Amino acid sequence: MRLKYLNRIVSYIAVSALFSATAVNAAPSSEEMWQTIQEQQKVIEQLQEQIDATAEAVETGDGGGGASWADQTYIGGYGELHYRGGDGTDNVDFHRFVLYFGHDFNDRVHFFSEVELEHALAGEGQPGEVELEQAWIEIDLTENHRFRAGLDILPIGLINVNHEPNTFYGVERPEVEKRIIPATWWEAGLGFNGEIAPGVNYDIVLHSGMETTTNIRSGRQKVADANAEHPAGTARIRYTGVPGLELAASLHHQSNIEATTTDAGSNEATLFTTHIDYRHNSGLGLRALYAGWDMERDLSTDGKDSDGWYVEPSYRWAAGMGELGVYARYEEIDRSLTASKNEQERYSTGFNYWPTDQVAFKFTYESVKDVDADTNVDNFYFGIGYQF
Repeated sequence: MRLKYLNRIVSYIAVSALFSATAVNAAPSSEEMWQTIQEQQKVIEQLQEQIDATAEAVETGDGGGGASWADQTYIGGYGELHYRGGDGTDNVDFHRFVLYFGHDFNDRVHFFSEVELEHALAGEGQPGEVELEQAWIEIDLTENHRFRAGLDILPIGLINVNHEPNTFYGVERPEVEKRIIPATWWEAGLGFNGEIAPGVNYDIVLHSGMETTTNIRSGRQKVADANAEHPAGTARIRYTGVPGLELAASLHHQSNIEATTTDAGSNEATLFTTHIDYRHNSGLGLRALYAGWDMERDLSTDGKDSDGWYVEPSYRWAAGMGELGVYARYEEIDRSLTASKNEQERYSTGFNYWPTDQVAFKFTYESVKDVDADTNVDNFYFGIGYQF
């Protein structure tokens, strides 16, 4: 329709020019008139070619340099709201608000980032903080192998890599993956990832490391003016050759987890993790994970051989206008110190309701037992999570 109107405009311009020329000059002969008409026809054809090319570029968004900036840029994100009660410290918290920003520079070079606001308010005296969790460049080397550099999530465990709230059961993340791994854990580095055989994937990353003398979780430097004198490395192998199944193992090593030089020397540390994640098309599911540290000497709180594991069976089925899933989880954490042990057992159960795969309403009941003190604390949680 647009081209038809442009054609009419061109014709009007040409005819007007012809009549204008006739009005100014004396009446031309028939030969002169025929020559003028042919010249005007050439002008019309040239203008028509230019209009066709311009209209096609407008309709396809191609200005001569490929797809438009907007077509190559995308956004997304996730968030979760938690309510906890039952142990005398009832509270409600918008735990995370996250935005993704990505851009494809071309078919081979890509950018991805993740910005997070924790606990709704950030600043001096406030409970939350604003964090940059991912900001990396990825280059496709071949169809199956890629190079990545920047600030990235380490390929360790289940929740550390896939931590959107609609992708796992329970309002809170498993405690083993918070205190032992500890999710969410990101570092600055460079590495390679890809597929070496059908269903067999690998990750190899050289990156910055932790700095702690007390406990594992507080050792995350979050690439904020971080000490980089003692590099670390992580490797993962993952199998996804069977539909619904993921088997993986990761090995992480730090040359000095304390990132300082002391009379005792460097404190080398190695973390090994392995997991299974299976979901059958009948709705039955199973997750299980083990994670354990081996260090040269104790951290003051977590010791040198802290480890933990959990197992989580589940069942999910169509219900109403969405899907309902129930689960049970058992966790053990053992922070082994030289002179004592700090064991904890956690039992939790609950359900997720997904009105759509990208939104989840959650409920969790949890019982936490401190083995050494022989005490129990019971909690219950409600949560809302989304991803887009």
